[in-house]
Amino acid sequence: MQARPVLVYDGDCRFCTTTVTFLERLLRPDCSITPWQFADLASLGSTQRRAEYEALWITPTGTVYGGAQAVAQLLLRAGKGWAVLGVLLTLPPLRWAAHGVYRIVANNRDRLPGGTAACALPADRR
Repeated sequence: MQARPVLVYDGDCRFCTTTVTFLERLLRPDCSITPWQFADLASLGSTQRRAEYEALWITPTGTVYGGAQAVAQLLLRAGKGWAVLGVLLTLPPLRWAAHGVYRIVANNRDRLPGGTAACALPADRR
């Protein structure tokens, strides 16, 4: 079991890498951050298929949050005013809206600034 939460993201996607680097500098969260390509996903309690689909937040006890809820957990861990935003993202109807926005961004990350063809999800994963 790890001592701190782990944020897992797609290290092959330049959009994802740039976003995570920006959030790390801005929020300074108390967590480990690693691309799924270098993570032991099985020991973290997840799969490559899920990690390809969405960012993951994995707690020291093994709870796995994905997508917008992973972002919410990151904000909660960052503390200060960010934690308030994190709490809001866990509550309906903002939770539902956050999920929709996350899916739109994730499904189109290859078209966003910094995105490349390597960022595209296969059609069956969108």
